[in-house]
Amino acid sequence: MSAVRIVALPESSEAARRLAVRLGVPIDLIELHRFPDGELRVRVGDVAPTMLIYASLDRPNDKLIALLFACEALRRGGAQRIVLIAPYLCYMRQDTAFRPGEAISQRVIGQLLCAAVDRVITVDAHLHRTPEISAVFADIEAENLSAAPAMAAALSGSLAADTIVVGPDAESLPWVSNLASRLGCDCAVATKTRRDDRTVEVGFADPTQFVLRPVLLVDDIVSSGGTLIACAKALRAAGATYIDAVITHALFPLGMLQAFSSAGIRTMRSTDSVAHPTNAIALDALFAEALHNELVSPLASGASR
Repeated sequence: MSAVRIVALPESSEAARRLAVRLGVPIDLIELHRFPDGELRVRVGDVAPTMLIYASLDRPNDKLIALLFACEALRRGGAQRIVLIAPYLCYMRQDTAFRPGEAISQRVIGQLLCAAVDRVITVDAHLHRTPEISAVFADIEAENLSAAPAMAAALSGSLAADTIVVGPDAESLPWVSNLASRLGCDCAVATKTRRDDRTVEVGFADPTQFVLRPVLLVDDIVSSGGTLIACAKALRAAGATYIDAVITHALFPLGMLQAFSSAGIRTMRSTDSVAHPTNAIALDALFAEALHNELVSPLASGASR
């Protein structure tokens, strides 16, 4: 029997299978049955000493319950170490109580997963006021990988030499400059003022730098699409020749593509962190590198329970 196996939630099956092939390990899908009253029954397959659970946590509420049930079944089945691969990690944006009485969801999710797994691997987690992913998962191993290497590999050689890589706000500068450096491009970031969940105002310190130049607009999460649309309109008004967009987590409905096009975005590409029609950049190589130690020396790479 293999010392390492993957189990995956059904919605993550395609990306999980690619990772399993790259790692050379067996994979099973987690079986989910929904009772008439909405409760879930969860069943896992064969259990190895080290289990990798592939579960992207968009639309998270049912998935979190399924994940916890799967962890219980794996532990009882003999798993000594459980590694959660969550390409998209939910409930990270609420990292403080903005108004009296609000729950701090990031803290709750951190405690929940610390009790269930031994290691968490995610990509471009929505950490703004939280300095490091280790602050969310204080009691276990945790890595917040950058999608920049996968993006750069997918885009290399396809961009015009004078392309400017643009981020939506000042907070995006570290990963926008990282991607731009890998691509050999200039970079810039917008100034953003958010009015509400769907309305933002965007500007640039030097709009003239975009005149007659192509732009690669980069963002980590797109859900309502307001920021991306505002950025595209500002770039088009500044004279950009064309605008392509690449994002890590595509959470927006497919119907938004027309709005993006109307705002001046020529193409929209996303990683496969969340299953979406815009997926064009696979993350399996990124995860395989992060999981190398789990395969070379199972159970020796960190604490198990």
